[in-house]
Amino acid sequence: METTRSVLITGGAGFIGSHVVRRFVNKYPSYLIVNADKLTYAGNLENLTDIEKKDNYIFEKIDIADKNSVTALFRKYSFHGVIHLAAESHVDRSITSPDEFVITNIVGTVNLLNAALNCWKNNFDNKIFYHISTDEVYGTLGKEGKFTEETGYDPRSPYSASKASSDHMVRAYFHTYGLPALISNCSNNYGPNQFPEKLIPLAINNIKNNKPVPVYGKGENIRDWLYVEDHSAAIDILFHKGKAGETYNIGGNNEWKNIDLIRMLCRIMDRKLVRSEGTSEKLITFVKDRPGHDLRYAIDSTKLCRETGWSPLPDFEAGLEKTVEWYLNNTGWMENVISGDYEKYYELMYSGR
Repeated sequence: METTRSVLITGGAGFIGSHVVRRFVNKYPSYLIVNADKLTYAGNLENLTDIEKKDNYIFEKIDIADKNSVTALFRKYSFHGVIHLAAESHVDRSITSPDEFVITNIVGTVNLLNAALNCWKNNFDNKIFYHISTDEVYGTLGKEGKFTEETGYDPRSPYSASKASSDHMVRAYFHTYGLPALISNCSNNYGPNQFPEKLIPLAINNIKNNKPVPVYGKGENIRDWLYVEDHSAAIDILFHKGKAGETYNIGGNNEWKNIDLIRMLCRIMDRKLVRSEGTSEKLITFVKDRPGHDLRYAIDSTKLCRETGWSPLPDFEAGLEKTVEWYLNNTGWMENVISGDYEKYYELMYSGR
C-alpha cells in the first residue's frame, strides 16, 4: 500500500510510546511509523514484538539530544508529523540526576523543533508537531479545584521544570516561526508495559513476591489516574484533529489517594493470587516522603471532551484489574525488565542492520 504519511514517534519503545506506536501501526496501514528511541532503561523493544515485522513500521535507535542524528532522521524520512513522547520522566531520578533531564527533555525537544522547522519551512500544510507533556508542570493543588489549560505553570521538581521548559519552547516555535505545534498535558498513566519503578507495577511485583510495598509519607498524596489506552486514544484524536497553537489537558477524572489505591490493589492481588483477604495489605510500608512531593494533581479534560468527544475509562477498578492480569500473565516480561535482559533484545533483533 502506498504511504500517505510519514510519522515520527519519539520514545516509542517506552510505556506510553509503545501503546501509541502499536495503535498507529495497526490503525493506519498507509502511514509509515518511525519509532525513534534511545533505549535507555525505560525503553524496551519487547513492548512491540507483536508489530515489529509490519511493513509500515521502522525502528531507529537514536538519542534526540544528538542534533546531527535528529537532523539526519528528518532528511531520511521527510516526516509529515511528529508525536514527541521521548523524555526522562521519573521524579526520583530527576532529584538525583537533574542534568540528564535538562539534556533529554529540553535540548532534545529543541533539536526536534529545529529539525521539523528546517524540514517544513517551505510548506507547513498538513504538518503537525505534537508534544506530550505532564500535569506536573502546573505544580500542586489544594483540596479543591483542577488544572485547566489556563492554569499557570509552577513546577516543583527538576523533572517537571524540564518539561515546563520544553512546553515553553514548543509554544515559542509556534508563535515565533509559525511551526504548527500543539501540546497535551496528561495525568498519571497506568496499564501494561510500565517500567516497574513506577507505583502500580512496583506494587504489583512486590505483592506477588511478598516484598514490602513502599508508600511515601502517610500515603495522602492524590493523583488523577489515566489508563494508558485511553491516553493513546486521546493522542490519536489530537494528532489528527487538534488545533495548532492549542493546549489540551488529558485526565482520567479519577482521583485517588496513594494509600487508597494501594489498598485496592492489595485486595485485587489477594483475589488473583488466591490469598486470604488482608494478606497483601500487611506488606504496605510507609517510607520517608520525597523532597518537593506535590500533594494533589487533578486534570480538567472538559476542553478535550467537548471538542473531540473523547472520554476516559469510567471504572478505575476494572482498569486496575486488567493491569494486574497483564502483569501476572506476562511474568517473563517483568523478569527480563528487572534483570536487565530486555536490553539484549535490541542486539538480537537489530545488530545485523
